[in-house]
Amino acid sequence: MRAEPPGPQHEWLDDDAGPVVRPYTVTGGRVAPTTGDFDLVAFVLANPGADPAGHPHLHPEHRQLVELAGEPVSVAELAAHLNLALGVVRVLLGDLLAGGLVSVHEPPTTAYLPDDNILKAVANGLRAL
Repeated sequence: MRAEPPGPQHEWLDDDAGPVVRPYTVTGGRVAPTTGDFDLVAFVLANPGADPAGHPHLHPEHRQLVELAGEPVSVAELAAHLNLALGVVRVLLGDLLAGGLVSVHEPPTTAYLPDDNILKAVANGLRAL
C-alpha cells in the first residue's frame, strides 16, 4: 500500500492537466529577448532552409515556433498557438532570430503625422457632405 504524502492535496491539479511548467523554465529565467524587440503584430517567417535540428540547445517550443513560422504569422498568433505568454514567445523568438532561424518583419512606423489643421479640414469636409 502506498502512503499519501503529508500536507494538503492539490485539488486544482488533476491527471488531465498534464505537466505544469512555469514560463521562466521555458526561457531559462530570462524576461527579455537577447535580440530584437517584437511588436505584437510583427510577422515572423522561418528562414529558407532553417533546420532547428542543427541547434541541439533549442527547446521543443523553439522548434514549434520555427514550424509555425513556415508561413508569415504574427507574434500574437504564435503566442496563442503555443498557449504561452507573449513575453515568453518574445524571448524564444529572440533566440531564433539570433540563431538565424527566423526573420521578423516589423510593421511600418508612421514618421509623419498630419497637422491638426488638416485633420480639422477633413472632418469639416465630411460633415458638409
